[in-house]
Amino acid sequence: MTERAIEAELQQAGLPDKRQVAASFSRAAASYDAVAELQRRVGTQLLKRLPPVLAPQRWVDLGSGTGYFTRLLSERFSAGEGLAVDIAEGMLRHARPQAGARHFIAGDAEALPLQSACVDLLFSSLAVQWCGDLARVLGEAARVLRPGGTLAFCSLCVGTLQELRDSWQAVDGFVHVNRFRHFEDYQRLCAASELQVLSLQREAQVLHFPDLRSLTRSLKDIGAHNLNPGRPDGLTGRARIAALLAAYERHRDADGLPATYQVVYGVLRKPR
Repeated sequence: MTERAIEAELQQAGLPDKRQVAASFSRAAASYDAVAELQRRVGTQLLKRLPPVLAPQRWVDLGSGTGYFTRLLSERFSAGEGLAVDIAEGMLRHARPQAGARHFIAGDAEALPLQSACVDLLFSSLAVQWCGDLARVLGEAARVLRPGGTLAFCSLCVGTLQELRDSWQAVDGFVHVNRFRHFEDYQRLCAASELQVLSLQREAQVLHFPDLRSLTRSLKDIGAHNLNPGRPDGLTGRARIAALLAAYERHRDADGLPATYQVVYGVLRKPR
């Protein structure tokens, strides 16, 4: 199966509309940092995976959000020029006063508003899972990177929020949890790209919450609540919520209610 065929299947499966993604994250700009524990943890791991000898003249924080990692990249690569790119203009407005980058640009990872061969590092933490066409994202990365340039990304794959998915499945079978690609799709699409795969790994990260309301509130506050086509409309009845609470309680452990995220870490390089 070709990478385009894989992406077509994913689009038919109902990955979120990026206009809804942009609007949702724009609305969450003010509340995002207060509840972004996973995002900080995962992005910090991605920073550690960057090649040790890296001195980009120009770098891009792709899916920059509130600018948390834009500022860290600016500190680490202070000699270079930084660009913050995000599809959510509300996030860019929130990030701009805190600096960290020379330019803040509204843009889509599938159609980057950048010239070809102008960037040495593309850093993207928990953004490309919202892109329907990963092959195009990788193609755009290959286009804008200079020879020898690096793409470092982390994303989410199938198995993310599996506890919540299984609990809803026991209640009504509707789509209540965002869909993500299989890890094997990341492997195939990265291997088929114009970039050399230096590393591509999957690791589980588990957060714990005292109750289900805390989990769902955190998803809403970061703008990552259910954005799938086919999600049920209208209010959820009390009986269904009670059934969901009972189903999720079966997953409780000594630390609380677990929420597992299957994180994909990828570091790729454009051949010289």
